[in-house]
Amino acid sequence: MYIPKGYTFAATAAGFKYKDRDDLALIVSEVPAHAAGVFTTNRFQAAPVLVARENLERGGRIRALLINSGQANACTGQEGLDRCRDTLTMLNTFGLSWMEVLPASTGVIGDQLRTDLWEQALPGLQAALGQSSPLDAARAIMTTDTFPKIISREVVLAGGTVRLLGLCKGAGMICPNMATMLGFVLCDGVVDGAWWRETLKEAVRVSFNAITVDGDTSTNDCVLALANGMSGVDLNEADRITLAEELTSLCQDLAFQIVQDAEGGTRVMRIEVAGAEDDAQADLAARAVGNSPLVKTALYGRDPNWGRIVAALGRSGASFDPGAVSVSIGGQMIFENGCPVMGDWDGLLASVLRRDEVVINILLGAGEGQALLFASDLTEEYIRINAEYRT
Repeated sequence: MYIPKGYTFAATAAGFKYKDRDDLALIVSEVPAHAAGVFTTNRFQAAPVLVARENLERGGRIRALLINSGQANACTGQEGLDRCRDTLTMLNTFGLSWMEVLPASTGVIGDQLRTDLWEQALPGLQAALGQSSPLDAARAIMTTDTFPKIISREVVLAGGTVRLLGLCKGAGMICPNMATMLGFVLCDGVVDGAWWRETLKEAVRVSFNAITVDGDTSTNDCVLALANGMSGVDLNEADRITLAEELTSLCQDLAFQIVQDAEGGTRVMRIEVAGAEDDAQADLAARAVGNSPLVKTALYGRDPNWGRIVAALGRSGASFDPGAVSVSIGGQMIFENGCPVMGDWDGLLASVLRRDEVVINILLGAGEGQALLFASDLTEEYIRINAEYRT
């Protein structure tokens, strides 16, 4: 694993919800870093989202990320904001100002933070700082995830080598315009702050904002990114293009892992839409298909039911001529120019629908717009997990 220079990690068990496992993580940069963030569009934004945005808007450099699982601190009012800030103030003993820390939380909505548990966990967190690995931190932020999600890159540029490290959590309550997911990216390149913010925003647009599990956008979703310059590698224009591509690739790989780990999921649906009036119209079409419970359950049942796909397209709000629409599954055209293609699709597509990833291509015949969305299937296990989440 490639670990960017100048970052240390800590993970410890605070007992917020989970027993016998770490649920509190801290990532510290040796020096102040340029920071960027993309946040949920849900109107009920959790306290850590609001506090993180405030700290970013101050315009100062950021030194640390503080992340907990098991308590969302969402819909908790002014008291929730105060308790969130209190947890940051507790890091004074680490030599960190609360304005240098970005918080992130995930867990049950509505419960106030147990600040007594935070205080009790601080000695363990301090002892773990520098002893824990990035993988330990990735495990600590998991909720219903079945595996930790972490990826690194080493990027060779004109002036030297820059490293990227990304970790995230998410398995359910996932839908674009951020989705319950948290993502964190660390970089040791020397970057311009404004460029870093715009680059992260674009990377998120085509990665974390291009996935769906269940159509739900949560209150706590965020992607936070730090670049501390500790590699000493300055970026020229070509280097910036390369680093942006690598950041996007890293985010896309992490986002794909979220869909792979969808609550109760058994396979991934890759929805490629082309021929829309514009990209926004293509996105509408892709999301309608990816969020359709009928399409998702058909995928789970290995049923090549094109009728559910075109019905979802028809209510998507995208503009197109139904007579110009074509749909293929696994490269097999099953609906062309508004009409079904005759064939034994149950038999012909049986092997395709058993794959871990099933590709659905949709051609709207209305222009040049295109979109790509990754979605999961929908199973009985998803219902069981979410029916029992609080109990």
